[in-house]
Amino acid sequence: MAIASLINRHEPSMTEKVNHSLWLIAAGLLLILLSAVGYKLWPMINPQVVTTLPFDAGCDLQRGPCSTEMADGQRITLSIEPRPIPLVAPLQFQVKLDGVEAEKVFIDIQGLGMNMGINRPQLTAQSAGDFSGEGMLPVCIRNSMEWEVSVLLETGSGMVAVPFRFVTDRH
Repeated sequence: MAIASLINRHEPSMTEKVNHSLWLIAAGLLLILLSAVGYKLWPMINPQVVTTLPFDAGCDLQRGPCSTEMADGQRITLSIEPRPIPLVAPLQFQVKLDGVEAEKVFIDIQGLGMNMGINRPQLTAQSAGDFSGEGMLPVCIRNSMEWEVSVLLETGSGMVAVPFRFVTDRH
């Protein structure tokens, strides 16, 4: 009886074999495509920072522009308007570079103590050393939230991160 059931077992037809092979090929191509996209997007999602400057705890972006000076006298200034800095409203970011050459400038917005996702607008060069652009802080369920806004400078020697911090309060 066992031999008879093996003999009468269903053999896949040629069409079923071709369909199965096509599905395997399509799945393989999709996997290769997703890997290539991930490989290209990874540096944008997780930039390799070569230098991170310390933030100035005495400066408050809610009150006005903040500057950080590098050891060699180069200065990076960040301004965010309007003030007070609101949640879920358009913000204008302005970065001024004195003595720093940057190919691209990004603003990386992170909530401290709570993951708020990736929020990294690229700024546009307005003139030599002046960059501006728009962004927005996401909605937050906390009454008070501390934020770190890093100016990311893409330079010839690598990515430089210049962090600034401030606190928002829901009204």
